[in-house]
This record gives sequence, C-alpha cells and structure tokens, in this order.
Amino acid sequence: MRGLSASRVLAFSALVSIAGVAAALVAQYHFDVKPCPWCVMQRGIFLLIAAVSALGWILQRIGFARVLALLLTALLGVAGLVSAGYQHEVASKLASCDMTFADRVLGALDLEARFPSVFMVTASCSEASAYTLLGLPYEIWSGALFTLIALLCLLTLKRGAALRR
Repeated sequence: MRGLSASRVLAFSALVSIAGVAAALVAQYHFDVKPCPWCVMQRGIFLLIAAVSALGWILQRIGFARVLALLLTALLGVAGLVSAGYQHEVASKLASCDMTFADRVLGALDLEARFPSVFMVTASCSEASAYTLLGLPYEIWSGALFTLIALLCLLTLKRGAALRR
C-alpha cells in the first residue's frame, strides 16, 4: 500500500466514478438496460463522488481539503453501497419503486426534467434487477465499486496519508 496517497485515491475515485456512470449510460443506450429510481440515484451518488474527489484533488495542497474530500468521498461511497444494497435486497422485490426514498429524492431534485439523458427512470426496480453483467445484477457491481472507493478513502485516512502529499 506504499503507493496509496491522498492525491492518487482522490483522482482514482473521481475517474472510476465517472467510468461507472459512463458504463451505465452505455448499458442504457447501447444495450437497452433500463434504469429504475435506485439505479439513477446511484448515478447521482457517483457524480457527487466524482465532484468531491476532483475538488479535493484540485485543492490537494490544502491539508484539510484533502482530509475533508477523503472523508466525504468515503461517506458517499457508504451511501452508495447502502443504496445498491437496498435496491438488491428490498426494491428489486417490490412491484413498484414509486414513492421509495430514491423516487422522492429524484422528484424533489427534478433531475429527470433537468437532465433526462442521465436521470430518466424507465423501469421498475424488479425489472432493472433482472439485468446482469457476467451473471451479477448491475447493483452488485455498483455496490462493489462504492465499497472499493470507500475503503480506499478510509485506508488513506487511517494511514495518515491525507496529511502528506
């Protein structure tokens, strides 16, 4: 773990989060994988991780900014993992995702109307969980990526690498 620096972890977190959203959009538009509210909420969390991580990376010369960015990124990673877990364990078994937490958040933020190409919900949670990649539902892959991001950030904080460049 010698190469684990705050700068690298923040850059990695931003890049893999953007890659995760890009992969979701490719799956949606080229392979007709329809997203549910929980899928779309996870896209939003990945974009927040990318923004926070990139800002922390840009402001890396300020020690507290690195620490804060790593901490916020780790918390967002945990939130994403909870979202993916809820989608897999609960929402995928529901007939409808209407009025679930994800649906209410997306409605309150009006993301579908503002950015429909990224945030348009086109499936129920049970329909969306039927899609798989290499035999695993997409929310499992998403959860794994959120876990990786959160763990890297927490390990970097634990090692004190956030205080060094």
